[in-house]
Amino acid sequence: MPISRPKNLPDYVFLPPEVAKRHAENTRNGLYNLLPSEVSWKNRYDFLKARGYLLRPRYHPEWKPSWTGTNIAPEFCEDSIKIRHFHVIDAERISDGKQVAIKTVSNDGDELRVSQLVTAIGGAENHCVSALEVFPDPLNDKRSLLTMPYMRPYNNPGLQTVGEVVAFVSQMLKGLAFLHRNRIAHRDIAPPNIMMDARPLYPDGHHPVRMHCAPDAIHDAIPLSRADHPVKYYYVDFGLSTHFFQGASSLVTGRIGRDMEIPELSDTIPYDAYKADIYALGNLLDKEFLQLFCNVDFLRPLIDCMKQRTPDLRPPAEELVKMFQQVRALVPDNDIRWRLVQRSEQPYEKFLNDTVAVARGGISNLKRMVG
Repeated sequence: MPISRPKNLPDYVFLPPEVAKRHAENTRNGLYNLLPSEVSWKNRYDFLKARGYLLRPRYHPEWKPSWTGTNIAPEFCEDSIKIRHFHVIDAERISDGKQVAIKTVSNDGDELRVSQLVTAIGGAENHCVSALEVFPDPLNDKRSLLTMPYMRPYNNPGLQTVGEVVAFVSQMLKGLAFLHRNRIAHRDIAPPNIMMDARPLYPDGHHPVRMHCAPDAIHDAIPLSRADHPVKYYYVDFGLSTHFFQGASSLVTGRIGRDMEIPELSDTIPYDAYKADIYALGNLLDKEFLQLFCNVDFLRPLIDCMKQRTPDLRPPAEELVKMFQQVRALVPDNDIRWRLVQRSEQPYEKFLNDTVAVARGGISNLKRMVG
């Protein structure tokens, strides 16, 4: 059978005949078959479609690889892309075409309750991913399917300016104060559990798994500038969270969460869950920003307070919000607009990067002037 060559695709997606034959053999031998963790999502396809959510073509019950009979490299075919986490999948909401994430969660524990609670509370200072819908898992009566807005890792792409760090710190402190004010301790604050709504950066979208690509998984997805297109950051994953009843103690036990550097974590000695959250966020800010960039040293007093080894010496989240506002007021606007400068930069690198930053800043200002 002759190999077809679809039109309107860039040359780099096509394979030489011998390589195409090799990929065809690999496909027949099952190299691109669904993973065991993906089969369960295929088995939910029709159920989710009936509920208004469409999974990618790969998970259709009658899926066959789209590159079959062509000389297109499978890596440039959207339906070759596998999910990265077995318990979460991307989907499209049929009613409006928006991307969502669907997660399988246990009916026990606080994750569902916390997700629905923060959604019901709402408010401008709520930086928690919302629960769009919850329904029973058709494959497991002890679990549910939690539908949420699709989010992208907060640091993909990385932050570029001091002002972007300021916005991130401000939102995360306000979000933590919101959680604690509503008697919720996150208990797993770490980079993977902070994400962003990146739609302002990618107005034409991007692939939900291969995020550096456009939705077609062929072309590059080029982000806009965060400085000109601000984003909102969110805490996600309340699988280890605790919601305390009114008047209940915030003391807990358990060496849980990704950040094992919180000094008081213990399986036997109770510790304050709120204070542990504060340390975890301070540790994140320290490692992600203060240790890496030399022009965010204004964060040091804040982070030092948050990382006091004695939990009682760490200020409550509400006080940290006020402290940061005072710190921010002392930072000159010119510094806020400047690029992040890595501590490891050599003089020649600094000169080059500064030159590029000035050029980009001029282009950005010109765009704002002309609308």
